[in-house]
Amino acid sequence: MHWALKMINNKTYYKVVILLLSIIIAGCSRSTAIKSERPLTANHINALANAQVIATFPEPNPSSREYVNNRGTFKAYRGRGQLLLQNVSAVSADIYINNKKLSLNEPLRANTEYDFNLGHYTHNGVNTFKVENIQPAGGSLTLRFAFATLENSATKEIDFSQVDTLIENDIKAGFPGAVLAVVKAGKILKLTAYGDAKQYQQSDLMLLRPEPMQTNTLFDLASNTKIFATNFALMKLVSEGQLNINHTVHSYLKEYQGNGREHRQVKDLLTHSAGYPPVFDFHRKDTAYGDAFFSQTSETTKQLLLTSVPLTAEPTAPHVYSDIDYMILGVLIERISGQPLDEYLEQHIYAPLKLNNTLFNPLKKGFNRQQFAATELSGNTRDGRIHFDNIRTNVLQGQVHDERAYYSLDGVAGHAGLFSNAPDLAVLCQVLLNKGGYGDTQIFNASSLAQFLTPQSSDETYGLGFRLAGNNQARRWHFGPYASAQAYGHTGWTGTVTVIDPAYDLAIILLTNARHTPIKGTEKRYQFVGKNFETAQYGSIVSLVYEALLNQ
Repeated sequence: MHWALKMINNKTYYKVVILLLSIIIAGCSRSTAIKSERPLTANHINALANAQVIATFPEPNPSSREYVNNRGTFKAYRGRGQLLLQNVSAVSADIYINNKKLSLNEPLRANTEYDFNLGHYTHNGVNTFKVENIQPAGGSLTLRFAFATLENSATKEIDFSQVDTLIENDIKAGFPGAVLAVVKAGKILKLTAYGDAKQYQQSDLMLLRPEPMQTNTLFDLASNTKIFATNFALMKLVSEGQLNINHTVHSYLKEYQGNGREHRQVKDLLTHSAGYPPVFDFHRKDTAYGDAFFSQTSETTKQLLLTSVPLTAEPTAPHVYSDIDYMILGVLIERISGQPLDEYLEQHIYAPLKLNNTLFNPLKKGFNRQQFAATELSGNTRDGRIHFDNIRTNVLQGQVHDERAYYSLDGVAGHAGLFSNAPDLAVLCQVLLNKGGYGDTQIFNASSLAQFLTPQSSDETYGLGFRLAGNNQARRWHFGPYASAQAYGHTGWTGTVTVIDPAYDLAIILLTNARHTPIKGTEKRYQFVGKNFETAQYGSIVSLVYEALLNQ
């Protein structure tokens, strides 16, 4: 009797499963329904391969052209490279790296992984592989090439003295401090700290013992958050099939509607063409919008962002760089991932890359102030010129400066709030140069990155979030005169700039605390003294780094 009931239950179970599958298949067959089923659940995530190149042999669909089969390329650097050989059923095979035969301990064992160091076979740049003579006929194996990683290799062969002199002279003249990192061909060729991380204890009162800048000092990245946090997350979600930038924002955030919001696509936010103003001061009551838009709590701010912040232009309008765009994108990431923005980034991007110094709200997560470069001397007051509820008046160190991020979004925002240091950023830049991965970790795929780096026809300096050098040199102040048309990066209000140039396999990271200086001027027209120095103008530093590399 018990056995019979079990059989009935099993039959019932299978009927239910078949019924559910039928419903799912029927739903998927309606093309109109697919677009409305947002956000995608975790079950729809396409797992990333976590390898630069994956090649399985024998090839499933070989060409009739003999010498195009069983071959491919991978990126590596001289004396480095890793190959994971996953053997299914081959006993032997001839594997060539740059036409050099790989030494295998044959016979190969079935269903076994072999890890190879390719240091004796590789050179800088594009490397080749081919597989021949797999035995027995029909035997199968897979090659998995790891992404390139960084090594520290400060060299005296490259003369960086001009850029050192420029920064050091600025330091002598009153510029606070900087860290410069140069990454080329998989090596950190330069990592140098200059000046001080903190010079003032309050207003114009200088410390008796300034805190010296260190190569691992952490910085408030300001708008570089947009590319190293928000863009990384978005490209990962695109790669996993959880996000389509050509879909409307409304399809992911249902409350994002009214006054034309439902017509805005995700890419409109990414290209700063959604029609929002540059900034929106939620944290102050004395704006043109008054108390109706005042918010110093994250949940209220997010609600205002999605339902109330007025649009000032049509989505076809010219690009207007706007923090609002990236605030909304930060909320979008949270909604799709089901996690707070900082948790998602720190768990799914920075932790797999072993980046322990890249995070939001670091003082709440075990860091101390002395680990950070300081910014404004008098909080957000501009030396007493600005007043609003709960305004900070102390020297800022380890807290995000951006008012909208700090007061209105609890320090975690898509446009600002990320802290990091030069060594961590060097890894993130190498991920970009690798087109999405590092070692055996893949964050996003190459096609997603290519999509985000596509110049906009209306302005070639705009990609999706990334700023591009382009051909017209409109951003020479950022990229200098030597950058290739493929170069991209971003700047940050606090004094940070990044340049990633795939044509030269190069990344330049300049982190400064230019805002950690007195403010001079009138009540309405004023300037941070530090922003007047050449180091804070970015382009000259970038230009001298290129010259050192190109003129060696």
